[in-house]
Amino acid sequence: MSTAPFGTAIALLSGGLDSATAAALAQEAGRQVIGLSFDYGQRHRRELQAAASVANALGLAEHHTIEVNLASWGGSSLTDLEQPIPNQGVEAGVIPSTYVPGRNTVFIALGLSLAEAKGADALVLGVNAVDYSGYPDCRPDYLKAFQTLADLASRSGREGRGTRLWAPLVEWSKTRIVQEALRLGVPIEQTWSCYVGGDTPCGVCDSCRIRDAALHEAGRPDLASR
Repeated sequence: MSTAPFGTAIALLSGGLDSATAAALAQEAGRQVIGLSFDYGQRHRRELQAAASVANALGLAEHHTIEVNLASWGGSSLTDLEQPIPNQGVEAGVIPSTYVPGRNTVFIALGLSLAEAKGADALVLGVNAVDYSGYPDCRPDYLKAFQTLADLASRSGREGRGTRLWAPLVEWSKTRIVQEALRLGVPIEQTWSCYVGGDTPCGVCDSCRIRDAALHEAGRPDLASR
């Protein structure tokens, strides 16, 4: 999960800063990148609009958006409008209500399907275990286990040429991610990390607070929501 050789890659593109930066890193490594986004019943469509904008700005070879309605059974404040969005900060050792049951497992499985169909040998993930340490499906041990499954679950994997999961940001701080995004020319102003919909980020949800703090630390408060 530390290197990305030349070739074609599928990048899971949420519309947020992390996935945009991971996709740009894959491009810097000389890859042709195909973006894949999901309409999973999230609270708002603002992040999908951001994903389309980022895909266009980065000049991705293709960008697909498919519907997988995880909101059908709720279980998360990101898919259940009856649950409040947390804004008190991430608490160590506690999985926040913004965790969506099975989301990354479903998304990675579909990404692997697209990768095999397109002959892509890498699946680029913007997951991060540092700032969102409570999410079980953003951790290195989860990615390692999923790689084993990916190698067993596909024809290409059984033939020894399976898709590799590449999560370059998994152990980075949010400030380092911002710094890399700036270096790579990622259109940060077009990305969307806020859990709340609307024309402008709320500035108070956990995601906004983490992003804004990193932007200030990286010397770009002008890109912060507040």
